[in-house]
Order: sequence, then structure tokens, then C-alpha cells
Amino acid sequence: MSDLTALTVAELQRALADGETSAAEVTRAHLDRIGTEDDALGAYLHVDREGALRRAGEVDATGTAGTGLAGVPVALKDVFVTEGVPTTSGSRILEGWRPPYDATAARRLKDAGTVLLGKTNMDEFAMGSSTENSAYRPTRNPWDHDRVPGGSSGGSSAAVAGRLAPFALGTDTGGSIRQPAALTGLVGHKPTYGSVSRYGLIAFSSSLDQAGPMARTVLDAALVHEAIGGHDPCDSTSIDSPVPTLVEAARRGAGGDLSGLRVGVVRELGGEGSREGYEQGVLDRFAEAVALLEAAGVEVREVSCPSFGLALPAYYLIAPSEASSNLARFEGMRFGIRVGDDGSRDVDDVMALTREQGFGAEVKRRIILGTYALSAGYYDAYYGQAQKVRTLINRDFGAAFADVDVLVSPTSPTVAWPIGARVDDPLAMYAADLCTLPASLAGVPAISVPCGLSEELPVGLQVMAPALADDRCYRVAAAVEAARGRPLADELFDRAPARGAA
Repeated sequence: MSDLTALTVAELQRALADGETSAAEVTRAHLDRIGTEDDALGAYLHVDREGALRRAGEVDATGTAGTGLAGVPVALKDVFVTEGVPTTSGSRILEGWRPPYDATAARRLKDAGTVLLGKTNMDEFAMGSSTENSAYRPTRNPWDHDRVPGGSSGGSSAAVAGRLAPFALGTDTGGSIRQPAALTGLVGHKPTYGSVSRYGLIAFSSSLDQAGPMARTVLDAALVHEAIGGHDPCDSTSIDSPVPTLVEAARRGAGGDLSGLRVGVVRELGGEGSREGYEQGVLDRFAEAVALLEAAGVEVREVSCPSFGLALPAYYLIAPSEASSNLARFEGMRFGIRVGDDGSRDVDDVMALTREQGFGAEVKRRIILGTYALSAGYYDAYYGQAQKVRTLINRDFGAAFADVDVLVSPTSPTVAWPIGARVDDPLAMYAADLCTLPASLAGVPAISVPCGLSEELPVGLQVMAPALADDRCYRVAAAVEAARGRPLADELFDRAPARGAA
């Protein structure tokens, strides 16, 4: 066959089912590409070559390759706990840790017959928007190695865009699936909070963290989402509700007819009332995407959600507060590295030294911010007020969805920026999540789908829907994808050599 790494998940399914290739051949092709390209890209933190080839051989031996996701390789963000495979969450404090169990999402993919290629790079403990906060190395954008791939799931986005994996899982706390998907020309979906199990995810912010798929096409993302979704008794926040028919919705949307659907353009997120911080090229591609939706038969209305403008400060109080609690478990006593335990120090000193050397600058910044916001005398003024804003954002979503079926906005206000450009300016880095934060705070589903190029770099369209209406996201995203034609990541790949990319 032609290059196996060029095939989408759906195409790999057909090729495997028809006997045109084997799981071992597909796996070896991706491992070979990782071997030649990832030194420059930095998408992976750990590649399990031996385990992947063994697993692929087992799938071939059962004769199930091509059934569902059986035989299709996958990359997992290094925040997913995986039995016997190093899991660090991009942090030195967990260096060398091999978990004794699988995260539910990882186990469901394993049960489906997928082949784990390895664990992808990420901002440490998912704290960042560029994957420059990894304790090990930065990840680079496949389309311009001098630019970031987004974050915190930048390793996953770079792996899929650069054809080092057919699909990957990421996690989204404030936009960490959607934003890197937008910056690398992929489809990335943040499911309804609680509809995909969080069990086995190394927690950043428990009321916000959500696992989801990253892929080159909407159909691929839907296929993966259906495999990992559904109720999990191991997760106390898991919703006991069936997974919507996402694949059917994606295929229906690809037909291009959205007649009767009402789409709301959010005034505060790139609409006429909010222009500051948005690049003109991003706004132009967004307007073109809205025009494509109108051509597909939707009714477009402008919708105002005033509280969305407060999402950024609210998030950066709530998320660090929860992080300061979640990261208290990393003290060097039970797992991970231990520093200074030479018999001359007491346990408090060992914990302090371990955290000093194990945590990076951004993690320390957010722990300090969160601890302060939760401290006596400041809880009501900061954390309590942020939670009230969260309620207002939920109310704005409720009012908007009473009038329209989905909301749309740019996914990111800018295209990928140069590596190092925002490292010393945390506020500029945080602003990268401007468009994605409201859906995270409300727990509603949102998807990013490519909608064109600005400065020869990808731009994403975000589609948001009511809770548990993830199928609407897939339907609308598939229609935009179909109207544009060929997947943007494939277009960019063909032009990559001229840009010095992988």
C-alpha cells in the first residue's frame, strides 16, 4: 500500500478489515516515522516500541484487526495512567513512575484492540497553552518548527498532525484539546463534563478536567469518542447516560445539509462586540466559516453572553485553587522522585526539597495562586466570587441555547506564535484560552474544526452545544469540514517540506 501513516482512522479500519495491511505493518510504519521525525518535533515523551509491536501481533493473531478500532495505533497524552508504561504528566516529580493500572479511557481503547505507540509530551500537569512548560523538552508545531503546537495537549496534536499517530487522546481543562487542535489544523473535541471518565487522569482541576479525542477528521474523532465515552462507576462525576450517536451525526453533517439548525455567533467571542486580542486573519476565517454554515442552510443569529468576558479571571482562580489541593499528594513519600533523603533531614525538609526540584515554575506559580485564593480571609473574595461568575456563565449558556441550537466562535484568538514569545508573559499565555474557557467552566461540549489559514497557519472554528448534545458539535463540524473539502492537516502536510516541517 501507499504510506500507511497517511491514512485516517476510518481508512485504516477499511484497510485492516479488507486484509490490505496488518496491525503490525501499520504499527511499524508509525514507529518508523516517529524514529525519523520526533527528535525534531518532540511530540513523544516515551515510545513503547517493543510493547506496541507485541500488541499489534496479538491483534493480528486474533483476526479482529479492522473490527472497530482493533489494530489502529494510538498516542496518549502523558496524563493518562497506563499500566507498566512510564507516566509523568510532563513533570520531573513523577520521573520514572510506572503505574500499576490503566485509566478508564486507556483501558477502553485497549479493550477495543488499539495499539499504544507511546505517551505524548505536555505542559507539566497540563498547566500551559504551548507545551513549553514540559519538564523534558518543548514540542514544536509540525507546520513551522519555530512555533508552538498549542497546549497543554501539544504533544498529542503534533503527533497526529505530523502523522506520528492516526489519533490521540488529550485532556481539556480550559481548552487544552481544542486550542492545540486549532493551532495544528486538527479536529479536537471536549466532551460534556462527566461523559468520558476521568478515572486514571492525573488531576489538575477536578471540576474542569475532561478527556477527549484529537484526530485529522471529524469522523475519526467521533469513532474514538464513542469508544471511550459512557458511564464509569470508578468516577464519581461520571454521568449515567448513553453516549450519543456521534458517528451517525458526523456522517449526517458530512452530507452538508444543516437546514433548520439555528447557530449563534457569540458577540463576546470574536463577534462584532469583541475585537481586542483577535488577529484579523482569524476573524476573516471565522466569518468565512459562518458563511459556509449559512450556505448549508442554518439560520445565523448574533447572541450576547455578557459573563463570558469574565471567564478568564474566573478560570485562573478556580483552576489553580483546585490544583493546589490536587498536587498536595506529590511529596516524594509514596511515588515519584525523592530529594534530600540522606538521613540528615526530617520529612518536612525532604518534602520541600522534592517539590522545589520536582515542580516547574508554572506549576509553582499556580499552586501559590491557588493556595492564596483558598486561604482564610480571601476565600470569599476570590474563589467564592469566581464560582459565582461560573454560575453566571452557565446562565448565559442556558439563555443562549433557549434561542439557538449551537454557538460558534474562533477557537483561538491567534494562530500559533513563535516559541519563547510568551514564556516570560504569563498573562499573554493565559489569553490564548480566551475563547475556550466559557465552555470548560460550564461543562458543555465544544469542538474545534479547521476553517482555513492565516499567515499560512491553521485557524480553528469552535462549535459549542448544550450538555449531552455532543452530537450537534459533530454534525456542524462535519458540515464545515465537508464544505472546505480535503482535511486541512493533509493539505498542510503536502506543503510541509517547503516550510521546513516534519
